[in-house]
Amino acid sequence: MKELLTGNEAIARGAYEAGVKVAAGYPGTPSTEILENASKYKDSMYVEWAPNEKVGFEVAAGAAIGGARAITTMKHVGLNVAADPLMTLSYTGIEGGFVACVADDPGMHSSQNEQDTRRYAIFAKIPVIEPSDSQEAKDYLKAALDISEEFKIPTILRSTTRVSHSRSIVELSDDIKAPKTADFKKDPPRFVPVPAWARGMRLRLEEKLAKMSDAASASPLNRIEWGCRKLGIIAPGIAYQYVKDAFPEASVLKLGWSFPFPDKLIREFAAGVEKLLVVEELEPIIEEHLKFLGIACDGKNFVPAIGELSPDVLKQIKAAYEGRVYSAPKPVAEAAELPARPPVLCPGCPHRGIFAALKNFDIILTGDIGCYSLGVMPPLSKMDTILCMGGGVSMAHGMQKAGNTKKMVGMVGDSTFFHSGITGLLDIAYNKGTSTIIVVDNRITAMTGHQDNPGTGKTLMGEETGVVSIQELGKACGIKRVRTVNPYKMKETYDVLKEEIEADEPSLIVSVAPCPLHVAKRVGSPKKILQDKCKKCGACIKVGCPAIEKAGNTITVNEFLCSGCSICEQTCKFGAIVENI
Repeated sequence: MKELLTGNEAIARGAYEAGVKVAAGYPGTPSTEILENASKYKDSMYVEWAPNEKVGFEVAAGAAIGGARAITTMKHVGLNVAADPLMTLSYTGIEGGFVACVADDPGMHSSQNEQDTRRYAIFAKIPVIEPSDSQEAKDYLKAALDISEEFKIPTILRSTTRVSHSRSIVELSDDIKAPKTADFKKDPPRFVPVPAWARGMRLRLEEKLAKMSDAASASPLNRIEWGCRKLGIIAPGIAYQYVKDAFPEASVLKLGWSFPFPDKLIREFAAGVEKLLVVEELEPIIEEHLKFLGIACDGKNFVPAIGELSPDVLKQIKAAYEGRVYSAPKPVAEAAELPARPPVLCPGCPHRGIFAALKNFDIILTGDIGCYSLGVMPPLSKMDTILCMGGGVSMAHGMQKAGNTKKMVGMVGDSTFFHSGITGLLDIAYNKGTSTIIVVDNRITAMTGHQDNPGTGKTLMGEETGVVSIQELGKACGIKRVRTVNPYKMKETYDVLKEEIEADEPSLIVSVAPCPLHVAKRVGSPKKILQDKCKKCGACIKVGCPAIEKAGNTITVNEFLCSGCSICEQTCKFGAIVENI
C-alpha cells in the first residue's frame, strides 16, 4: 500500500514498522509531528511528551539500555539540551536500537539559530543517517535502528525542515516487527561509566568507529550513481534531490549514512571523476574530511554555508561553477506589490494584555522562546532579549546581579517554565534576587501547535493525568510573593504588576488565560468603534491586534477577526469601543 506522507509522518510509520516500544521527546518545529503521528500507534508503542529534550532522551535511553527499541525526537536546538546524556550514551552503548530523530532548520524558518547536527554526531562519535525524502525517512529510521543494534550504539537520524514537512509517496510495509519488552541485564562495567570503566569504553568506541566506517562504505544507504565523469558530486540528505535536479548529467555519490565517513567509497568515487564538488547544507563537514584525506574538491567556495539550499540556489551554484552568470526568475507582478506580513500575536491572544500593561513600566524585559516572543515586534515593542528556553528567567537574575538600575522582569510560557524555567526561578530565590518573573500560562504548548504539557492535565496518548500548579512550584522554589492575574482584566493586571515590580524581593506572576485558537471560541462579544466618539488617538492600534484596522483616518474593528477580548475597549479613554450587538 502507498500513501502520501510528510517526512515526519514517515518517520513515525518507520518506528511502528520497526517495532519501537518507547518514543519520547519535546515538541519543536520542524520535528513536532513525529511523535504526534507516532501516538496513532499507541496500541503497540508508548509515546510521551517529556518536560524537555534531555528528559525525553533519557527516557528513550533507559528503554534502549533495557533491550527495547526506542526513539527520541527534537529539533536541532533541543539536542543542545540533550547533549549531556548523548555524550555518555555513546560510551555505554545500548542493547535495543536507539535513534535520536533530530530535525535541523536551515534558513531558520522557526528557530533562533542554525545548527548542523552532524557536528554533534562527530563530537559524540555516533552514526548519523540522512534521508532525502519521505520514503527514505521511513526506511532510514528502520536502518538506523538496525545499525544501532548491530554496533550497540545510539544513532542520529538527521532530518531538515524540507524533509520533515514535504510530502512524497511512501510504500508501506505489512511486515510489522513486534515490539520487544525491555529485560535489563545488570552489567555495571558496561553501563556505569565511572572513570575506571569509562576509559575502556572510550577505547572500544574508537574501535566501533573504524568498523562503522567500513560498514558505511558497503551500506546500501550510500551509493554511487555514475554519469558524466568530468564532474562528480557528493551530496548527503536533501542536497541529493537538488543536485539531481540541477546537475542531471553529473556522477553523484549519495550519502545516506554520512558519518562515520565511508572513506573507501569516497576514495573510489573521487578516483573515478575528474573534478569533485561537495554539496551539503550548512557546515562543510564532508568537504573538510575530504581535504583531510588529501582529496582535492570544491565546496563552500561555491555552495553557501548559510541558509537553506533549494533548486534555485543549486542553479546559481551550477552557473558559478561553470563560469556563467545566472539570472534568477523575477517575482510575478502581483506578488511583487503585496504588503509585508510580519508575524503578530493572534486576535484575542492573552499575552497581548500583559504586554499592553507592561508598556506602562520602564523595565528591562528578558524574554524566551514561545508565542510571546512576538512581543518584541511593533507596536508592542516590549521584549529586550531572547536567548534560549528558560533564559528569560535566568538572564533577568544575571542582569539584576550585574547592577542594572532598571527593574528586571523575566517572561516565560507555561511549557517553557516546565522545560527549563524552574531551575532559574530556584536560583533567583536561593541567591536572593529581586527580579519579577511572569509566566504567561495559556494552558497549552501553543507555538508548536497546541501540544500538551505537565500543566494541561492530559498526556500525548490522550490519557487524563494530574495538573501541575505553576504557583505551587514557585512557592516550593522559595518565592514568597506569588500572584495570579487574568490578562484580559487590564486594571487588575496593571495593579499587580506595579506592586510586584516595585517590590524589593523576587516575585512570580502567573498570567492565566487559555489560547483562543486551542479552545476554538471567542473570548467575548466582538467589538465595534463608534465613529462619532473616536478621537483618532491611535491608542487601540498600539495594542497590536490584527482585528483593528485603519484605512486613511478611519479606525474600525474587523468583526470576523475580533475575538472579543476587550483589551482595546479597556484601552480607549473615550468610550468609543463597544460591543457589536
